[in-house]
Amino acid sequence: MTERVVVVTGAESGIGAACARAFGATGARVAVLFHSDEAAADASAQAVRDAGGEALTVKAAIDDEAAVDQAFAAIEAQWGVAEVLVNSAGLNMTGVAVRDMELSQWRRLLDTDLTGAFLTSRRFLRARGQASGDATILHISSIHAYAVRAGGADYCAAKGGLTNLVETLAIEEAARGIRVNAIEPGMILTPMNARAQTDAAYRRSLEQNIPMQRAGDPGEVADLAVFLASDKARYITGARIVIDGGLSLLQAVGA
Repeated sequence: MTERVVVVTGAESGIGAACARAFGATGARVAVLFHSDEAAADASAQAVRDAGGEALTVKAAIDDEAAVDQAFAAIEAQWGVAEVLVNSAGLNMTGVAVRDMELSQWRRLLDTDLTGAFLTSRRFLRARGQASGDATILHISSIHAYAVRAGGADYCAAKGGLTNLVETLAIEEAARGIRVNAIEPGMILTPMNARAQTDAAYRRSLEQNIPMQRAGDPGEVADLAVFLASDKARYITGARIVIDGGLSLLQAVGA
């Protein structure tokens, strides 16, 4: 991975920040794409450098076509065409039932979690043109792509759509040597699970539902991302790899 150009969206926090740091540890050149928190993005970039990589921070709203194009153009001007895209930017489910959900909320989440994945993937692919050679797109999805929850229609629909995007891209791009895979985490201790990080009793109540009896760490997801982008995973494409401590295996318990 040394000196490979890696683009990580949502890289200012959570799984995205962990992925940026982990790729930095391989000696990669990591573009830290962030939405609004510049201080957090700078901290993530510094973590990449401390780990041994190079870093560049780029502000971009991934649901905006022009912003995505400008972000990639800035990266290409600095380092050339990217070889790895990790799409980690996303919003969490609202907990609002369909009957109570405003259309603006539905669109807001799908625009970020699904359309953003489409726009970044398309821009990544267009920059590569018809060139062959190993390249990787990784989408951070969720077990809620198939294990739905009440109050999560917006999020679950976006992640379910992401599954089909990943699989379609995988067959479209395989002949060019571009691998496309999804990582599907369960409960990971990120800002999306902020209460679990600060409320020990609440965290234990959730971890009781996980066969491994603990939540995951963002670094564990990042290690998987690095593996999937490496030559050791060169025959893996169109895969949906679950990392949830066994949580999704218990869907029918008590039925």
